[in-house]
Amino acid sequence: MSRPWILGIETSCDDTAAAVMDPDGTVRGDVVSSQDSLHQDFGGVVPELASREHLAHIRSTVNQALEQAGTPLSRMDGIAVTVGPGLVGSLLVGVSFARALGLVIGKPVLGINHLEGHMFAPFVGREDPEYPFLSLVVSGGHTSLYLVHDLGRYHRLGTTRDDAAGEAFDKVAKLLGLGYPGGARIDRLAREGDPDAIPFPRAMLTKGGFDFSFSGLKTAVLYHLQEAAADVNPADVAASFQAAVVDVLVAKTLAAARKHRITRLVVSGGVAANSALRTRLETACDDQGLSLYLPSPRLCTDNGAMIAWVGRQRLRRDKAPSGERLCVKPRLSL
Repeated sequence: MSRPWILGIETSCDDTAAAVMDPDGTVRGDVVSSQDSLHQDFGGVVPELASREHLAHIRSTVNQALEQAGTPLSRMDGIAVTVGPGLVGSLLVGVSFARALGLVIGKPVLGINHLEGHMFAPFVGREDPEYPFLSLVVSGGHTSLYLVHDLGRYHRLGTTRDDAAGEAFDKVAKLLGLGYPGGARIDRLAREGDPDAIPFPRAMLTKGGFDFSFSGLKTAVLYHLQEAAADVNPADVAASFQAAVVDVLVAKTLAAARKHRITRLVVSGGVAANSALRTRLETACDDQGLSLYLPSPRLCTDNGAMIAWVGRQRLRRDKAPSGERLCVKPRLSL
């Protein structure tokens, strides 16, 4: 099927998201129901609460996306839904709803890897990617480098050995009393601070191949806050912490590009919205003659459009599994 209409559904964590993509690959409807305010008091996502919120909002979220697109559900040629990785309860809501919709309209339901969605998010609304390219997926739950040969052909070069970068942002934000989610709040506060004020460690920068580690950095921030006590400058802490994360992400990504002679870099996931990371990557790629692909800030976080994009590509290649065979896979690898 060369020109399908696709409905994308994403419920892997705490955002209920749906998007409609037309035959030209244009996003016609895109709705995200956020749970940030619900989980803020807990300093992180509570799985049971997340799944209940998905149940409460998934129908209205899908309906709103269809209304924005100005098209009925019956017009869809397929439904793409995240099957993993993620929280099992949250995934079950999305997959069950997608399977029901597929039965109603008699159209295929495609199970999509959440990481694959992030990987191709920069190409939503753009021309199809040229292969091969290097992909850095960096979010609250994942920090990994992949060599991408084609849709469905991936070689992981490195991943985090402990905390993901986004997880470290959230934990440091909690230490600073900034609240949840922490990434955007640290980004804003860091603009007022000195990134060279505190010499936080750059873990595994000179060894360890292309793996990452951020737990030691988080601990270093904790020790600094304890030792500095009343003399803590939160803006300097935020800026110095952020600089340490960005230094490692950029250095490892560029080193992988050089080793594998890749000229196209794709960076995605929630942390890809970080202004310091985007600026450093743009400057470095300009200096080294590399092509950089970044999603819009809206497409950095979880959304239905990236799931619809991958579903559309798979349906165009006639790779559409039956909805009856779909099951959630909380620890699904890429």
